[in-house]
Parts: sequence; structure tokens; C-alpha cells
Amino acid sequence: MSLIKLIADSGATKAEWRLLSDGKKKTIFTQGISPYFLNGEQIKNLLLKELKPKLRDIKVDEIFYYGTGCANPANGRLIKKALQQVFEKTKKIEVTHDLMAAARAVCGKKKGMVGNLGTGSFCCYYNGRKIMKQTPGIGYVLGDEGSGAYLGKKVIQHYLYETFDDDLRARFDSKYVTNRAEILDNVYKKPLPNRYLASFAIFLAENRGHYMIENIIEDGLNDFFFCHLCHYRESWLMPIHFIGSIAYGFQDVLRHLCDRYEFELGKVIKNPMEGLVAYHS
Repeated sequence: MSLIKLIADSGATKAEWRLLSDGKKKTIFTQGISPYFLNGEQIKNLLLKELKPKLRDIKVDEIFYYGTGCANPANGRLIKKALQQVFEKTKKIEVTHDLMAAARAVCGKKKGMVGNLGTGSFCCYYNGRKIMKQTPGIGYVLGDEGSGAYLGKKVIQHYLYETFDDDLRARFDSKYVTNRAEILDNVYKKPLPNRYLASFAIFLAENRGHYMIENIIEDGLNDFFFCHLCHYRESWLMPIHFIGSIAYGFQDVLRHLCDRYEFELGKVIKNPMEGLVAYHS
């Protein structure tokens, strides 16, 4: 009998879990797990409430968890401890970061450059086994160029500074029905402000073609190219693969920027899970 494996891909917004059992696959979604916003007890309770009941009495042999914030060893230990408390009989639990998830998903066991553009952002050089180089993750306040939170912040800035033209202002007001006080309260006082900021990136996708929208998208993604990809000589030596909802939604802009910087565009995928399933199978 083959081992029963559970693979997790967790961002700050949502987590996807894939159960592999006797050739069958089951997908479960839960709230995202960020060790920067949730403590050990909160993570444990989330797993007990949202994940464990959906697995019923299935005994999981191995867990491979890929998550945001887990490049920090202390955060990785926090997540692993919570998993061990919930899955007491599981023999193997491997916790690693979302960079590794992206690298294994698009590169498998081959060398490659990887750019992740989701709620947050990062890039790295992967040698087929390990992450050899990576840009420092400094979070949505100081970094995350090109991410959903970064682009969403630009949308809010244009709205609050009243630089949108009348047409875009009307579209924004119709979609969000909000105001300055509510926006500032969500950003500065309420939990998970990065998710809140990222929720405004959909406004860009829904209003493509308007020159102000196109400028926000291109400028935001260009910041990712300039601040991250241009730091690696490997960016000019091999294809650059992209992963994440922002990358997938705006891949035409990525293609344009790759041409401008003389990079070769590789794969562009929305979600790493299928690649991770192939890797662990």
C-alpha cells in the first residue's frame, strides 16, 4: 500500500491542501496561515476547525507543508509544532517555505529562476535541489514589489489622493462603497492588512485598457523586475518562471517587461499545487 501524503500550499490569504491516497486526490481549502499574524495556538485551532474534520479518520503518513513566512526558522518550527499536535500519528512532517514550493512546482529538479507574484512577492535562483540565491523578504510594508498587496496599495493611493479621473472614480465607488476613514481603519487598525490591500488588485484586472490602470500595473511589476530580477546574472542566462495570481492575471505585462529587459519568459502558472503533486509523486 502506498503512503498517504498531505501536501499544503499556504499563503497569507488561503491555504490549499491536497491529500494523495491510493492514486486518488482530494482538495481542501482553509484560511491562510501566516506565522507573522497567528500564534501557535491559533494555528492549531485553525487546523482542528478547518482541516482535520474534512480528513475524517484518514491516517496521514507524510505531510509536506509549504508556507509563507517559513523561511524564518522560528516560524517553521511554530508551524511544525502545530501540525505535530494535530497529526500526532504522522511519521514525517516537512515544513519549508513558499519559495521552495514555487521552485519545485515550476522547475522540478532542474535549474531555474523563479518569481512569485501573489499576495506577496519574492524571487530566487534554484539549482534543482536548493534555493541558492533569494531576495530578502521584508514584507508588504517595506517591500513585496509587484504583489497583490503592492498593487492594491497603489489603487488605494490613487483613490485617496483623488488622482483617478471621474470615470475610474465612479467605477471604484460603485464596486467598493467605502470611504477614507474605513480604508485607513482597515489598513492601520484591523488584522491582516496585507489581505485587505491585495483585495483591491482585482480592480486593476477588471478595468484593463484604461491608461491609468495600465500604468499602475506596469509600474508595479517593473518595480519587481528592477528591485529583484535585475540583481541576478542568472536572469539573463536562463528562462524566468512566474507563479501566483498576479503573475497569471497580468502575464501579458510580464512578457512585455521580459522583452524590455532582454529576459526569456518561462512558465507562468497560477498555483503551484499540481507541480508539487508531480514532484512528490
